[in-house]
Amino acid sequence: MRTVVLYARSPDWREVVERADELMASPDFHVVKSEARTRAGFIDVPGAGPAFIKRVMVSSWSRGVFARLRGSSADRSLAGAAMLKAHSLAHPEPLAAMNSYKAGAIRASYLVSRALINADSLSRFMLGPGEIKGRNVHRRKQISDTVAAQIRRLHESGLYTRDLQETNIMVEDNARGGFNVYFIDLEDFRRAANVPWKRRITNLVHLDRSIGRFLCRAARLDFLYSYLGHRPDRAAARKIVAEVKAAREAIDRRKRREAPAADRVVAPLVGGTR
Repeated sequence: MRTVVLYARSPDWREVVERADELMASPDFHVVKSEARTRAGFIDVPGAGPAFIKRVMVSSWSRGVFARLRGSSADRSLAGAAMLKAHSLAHPEPLAAMNSYKAGAIRASYLVSRALINADSLSRFMLGPGEIKGRNVHRRKQISDTVAAQIRRLHESGLYTRDLQETNIMVEDNARGGFNVYFIDLEDFRRAANVPWKRRITNLVHLDRSIGRFLCRAARLDFLYSYLGHRPDRAAARKIVAEVKAAREAIDRRKRREAPAADRVVAPLVGGTR
């Protein structure tokens, strides 16, 4: 295998990414994701501090050739980070990135980024252990309003993501008594001259499908109004809700078609589970 370091903030971080496989096999590596192609987690690098390492394997030679033309996961993550940085949108800072090649094709890509040690995913941060924090309605609304405002900023900056789920949004307390919102999964960000309403709706529906596990219908509707920046009149609100519902139903139908027969389940009632 031949490796090419795409980026390294310093010689020390270059060494870290070149040793990524070794570090990920270490008992000190805390795994947070381990799937067929993706392995990711945290490790405390001596002298450098905590870091997040993500490795994405490519399943075949032909896909590796396509990845070389399209850009690997690491390539696209660096591009996504640059987009977000240009608009002062918070995200994990890339520290090093590398591609691994075999027979002219990319077979694996690696990204090392700054660990967000004080942040947590939207649901865990909002609810807390035993969902005790979720009982604070005022705090929950503050978090919801802050996240909605940041997503509006993202779209108004001409950016969107192909995978806006609550697990790809991390939140932490800040010194001003508010909250910092981070966009992660950097490889899925894209730029548009003007993010169209249909694309915005798609992003919001993807998020709604994941936050519906822990927010009731009223709270999700309030999130939509916070994103819009105002509460529309009844006719306009009905039109927007109808558009969101239609987009959600279209996505649900596609997901059911794509799911293996054994994994298909009856969709939950509209309005969430709580």
